[in-house]
Amino acid sequence: MASCVMKRAGSSAIQSVSAALRIRSYAKIASGTDIVSAAPNVSLQKARTWDEGVDSKFSTTPIKDIFKDKKVVIFGLPGAYTGVCSSKHVPPYKDNIEKFKAKGIDSVVCVAINDPYTMHAWAEKLQAKDAIEFYGDFDGSFHKSLELVTDLSGALLGTRSERWSAYVVDGKVKTLNVEEAPSDVKVSGADTILGQI
Repeated sequence: MASCVMKRAGSSAIQSVSAALRIRSYAKIASGTDIVSAAPNVSLQKARTWDEGVDSKFSTTPIKDIFKDKKVVIFGLPGAYTGVCSSKHVPPYKDNIEKFKAKGIDSVVCVAINDPYTMHAWAEKLQAKDAIEFYGDFDGSFHKSLELVTDLSGALLGTRSERWSAYVVDGKVKTLNVEEAPSDVKVSGADTILGQI
């Protein structure tokens, strides 16, 4: 995760941040968890322009509206515009969207602890907004509820999302994948979760 933004940092800085990140708690959710109950009264903010935010009176989307009566693949990542997230995590989900649809997935969702305006601009830059639904978790309440946060202060990011993915059916988590190392896209990528559906 830290490697998303640390390509130019010195190797000692990378090693110290990576070592700190190895000490992590495990997520509160697991297979069988009701994600809506695990994050009660939590909403996300659909990616949008500032003007769209104003027009909607800064509306939010309750978690239940994202998952109820749907088959959803959701993946979280440390942040918009960061290296690994932009080059290795999002593109395979975009490129495989037809395979997800063929497996009956209603939506593929990307979420990060960012504001919805940054998420919108990033989705446009990646040319992924027509394939993937992007949401901001502006205050981290969703990720904190699920215990999927990590401290990336060493990379000047503060509290951020773990890198993870889940297959969720009508709010119930069928499978959850959380990366062990910040630079990894080993278990949370599109290919892995396609094989789990």
